[in-house]
Amino acid sequence: MITTMQLPASKSVFKPGEIALIGAGPGDAELLTIKALRFLQQADVVVYDRLVSKDILDLMPVSTRRIYVGKELNRHSVPQDKINETLVNLANQQLKVVRLKGGDSFIFGRGSEELNYLLEHQLSAHVIPGITAASGCTTYAGIPLTHRGVAHSCSFITGHFSKNGELILPWDNYVDAGQTLVFYMGIKSSGVIAEQLIKHGRAATTPAAIIQSGTQKGQRVWRTTLQDLPQLIDSEQVKSPSLLVIGDVVNAVQSGVEPDAKENGAITEIPAYFAAAAALEKTG
Repeated sequence: MITTMQLPASKSVFKPGEIALIGAGPGDAELLTIKALRFLQQADVVVYDRLVSKDILDLMPVSTRRIYVGKELNRHSVPQDKINETLVNLANQQLKVVRLKGGDSFIFGRGSEELNYLLEHQLSAHVIPGITAASGCTTYAGIPLTHRGVAHSCSFITGHFSKNGELILPWDNYVDAGQTLVFYMGIKSSGVIAEQLIKHGRAATTPAAIIQSGTQKGQRVWRTTLQDLPQLIDSEQVKSPSLLVIGDVVNAVQSGVEPDAKENGAITEIPAYFAAAAALEKTG
């Protein structure tokens, strides 16, 4: 009988002058991988983004230097070129450098761009995946990305406007009712998203959800329809970070949420905990 948890033998060798690109996941520190934690605890300096939660930052040793390079919508506090140069300069000082990003650095995280830049400068790098928001946040909200007989595929899509203010996407590819759509950075463009999907053939009554601050203590989940999505975002003043989920999977799982847990249409249940109706009766 095992009385204490035994972690697998460490393969996380972090040498001076190397960089580790780490996906921190969607926010809940318990979703961080063992490998990511081991690299964080060896780091001399951590260069991190806005979407890295305080709980994850608190896992680092107090002596670890922290450099914030967070980006906000339409407002980059540090240009990407400057971030790239910072990583190279730190590594050339023979420091163990962690580049820490929310979610997974290879999914709308520009991690591959940074990796290419490091390799061009003859620097070695580790890439440690994280749970992307589309997976972690939907799971905590009780929304499966696929469900037998409901959704057979899933697409992750950026809802970020281009520099000319347009959202140019292959809308015809997204009309299949059996396809789940997850939009990152889609709050400001929700009106265009709803309009274009309906225009190209997606039913106006298609279920839709908004997940704000997914997997974290402040998680909120709204369920609506595609046609009502922009109005709900406006009336509830939904803020980033938020995901948009469109498809019948939004209503595929009926979680046992007490009526008192609903505020202004948002469900604020304990993330990832789904009480059976019998359990609610016992505690009610």
